[in-house]
Amino acid sequence: MTASRSDSSRGGGRATGGPTAAAHRAPATTLFGESADFAGTGQLLRLYLRRDRIVLPLWSLLIGLMPAFQVVSIKDLYTTQTQLDDFARTTADSPALVAMYGPVFSTELGSIGTWKAGAMYTMIAIATILTVIRHTRVEEETGRAELVGATSIGRFAGLTAALVMTFGGALIAGIACAASLYAADLPAAGSLAFGAALAASGIAWAAIAAVAAQVSAGARVARGVAFAALGAAFALRAVGDAGNGVLSWLSPIGWSLQIRPYADERWWVLLPLATVAVLATGAAYALLASRDTGSGLLAERPGPAAAAPGFAGPVALAWRLQRGTLLAWTIGFGLYGLLIGGAVNSVSDMLDDSGTITDLVTRMGGSESLEESFIAYAITMLAAAAGAYSISAALRLHDEESSQRAEATLAAAVGRTRYALSHIGFALAGPAIALLTAGLAIGVVYGLSTGELGEKLPESLAAAAVQVPAVWVVTGITVAIFGLAPRYTPVAWGVLSGMIVIFFVGSLDGLPQWTVDLVPFVHPPKLPGAPFEATPILWLLGIAAALLAVGMAAYRRRDLR
Repeated sequence: MTASRSDSSRGGGRATGGPTAAAHRAPATTLFGESADFAGTGQLLRLYLRRDRIVLPLWSLLIGLMPAFQVVSIKDLYTTQTQLDDFARTTADSPALVAMYGPVFSTELGSIGTWKAGAMYTMIAIATILTVIRHTRVEEETGRAELVGATSIGRFAGLTAALVMTFGGALIAGIACAASLYAADLPAAGSLAFGAALAASGIAWAAIAAVAAQVSAGARVARGVAFAALGAAFALRAVGDAGNGVLSWLSPIGWSLQIRPYADERWWVLLPLATVAVLATGAAYALLASRDTGSGLLAERPGPAAAAPGFAGPVALAWRLQRGTLLAWTIGFGLYGLLIGGAVNSVSDMLDDSGTITDLVTRMGGSESLEESFIAYAITMLAAAAGAYSISAALRLHDEESSQRAEATLAAAVGRTRYALSHIGFALAGPAIALLTAGLAIGVVYGLSTGELGEKLPESLAAAAVQVPAVWVVTGITVAIFGLAPRYTPVAWGVLSGMIVIFFVGSLDGLPQWTVDLVPFVHPPKLPGAPFEATPILWLLGIAAALLAVGMAAYRRRDLR
């Protein structure tokens, strides 16, 4: 019995054969009922923690501390209660702002200060989804899970270790959030409520990602399923908050906002999040027990015997692999652009009474128009998001090489340069398309609302276009790391995260200027308010070209991993 049970759990799949095999299969598929299923969880947890020793603390602390930065900025902008009251009233009168960030539940500093920080619920969902799928489905896709499973590691050990580590990261983010908000002289109850909601949201989405990891045999499809659920949750929350609020209660993101920190906290809202986490975690284990290692619950359809003429060559292959991601990001940027365009007219009423707004406008671009400064700032943040898309597209080269699919492609009559450029082209063109789509949406909505479409549309498109070279610098950094040190290519995510932190802290005068200058997104002219200057654009293009050249040269000369 002992040997048979070990074989069943190690093999990663369900046993086959007669009654004897069936008798040995039961312990391996009994949830939490057989300790052998979880054998080796501690060892895998230590391995995962070592692999994520930089990334995990980075996203945990970044997300956890960001709300406190937001509170500090609000405290500097609005120095009187009258200003806070006007801000809350103007926000409530703007459906676009409510759809973007959610409602403001009180006029207290804590409630208004953490209003935009509600976006951290979405950020922690993204971080936990990527972490769980990386240590579950990616491990199976690359074959490492099968090798590990051939030892004395239990069937559920990998999933358990991934969830324990991710849950711990979410808890660290929640604790850091609560502590930093309390240190910013906010009430303890509200600080604890925001931190608890942040941690609970991260845990719930980690569990949802664990379910998505069981669905398909591919990591990209698993991420697509999880992000589709996150997008649906955000859409339900946005439509619900802008309307009568009913749809918001169908969204986990909506539940997180409804805890209402610093506004008569609703602690019971944590119960739905905890329920989702428990049910999704149980479902993930049940689904894992019912499938083979490396397989998914959604059967993969066999492709045609011969590819269509349009799929000949590396560019066509890259298009086939990248088109879904490109479409999803472009749609997302377009929808967010619509929200920003609808919110521009409310900015003046929100910020006009602030005694320090002139200093803020100077740091954001030097424009005397609050509306123009808002557009410039919003597009700068969209550029940072476009940098994330660019990294994702460029990392496809890393994924293809790690899975050894690149070796099969390069064994044919395909050169390395041509193959690499097929994916790098999407990392360069994709963010440009997404940013220009957002600029188009902003210009159309804002122009129609002011009756100046012919003027506002070109201005918004120009504001988006000047940020494209800054995004290409991020692309160049990713390609350079991939060429020089392919093992550390995912570090590009940490580089982008550091840029975002420096940008936020630097906007509050919390860092020396030379540090802020390391962020490429701060250098393009802040159109539509500031005058156009070609010099920073040319410098960014030169830096991006140099990084791309270094990465490509190193890639052509090194061995495949």
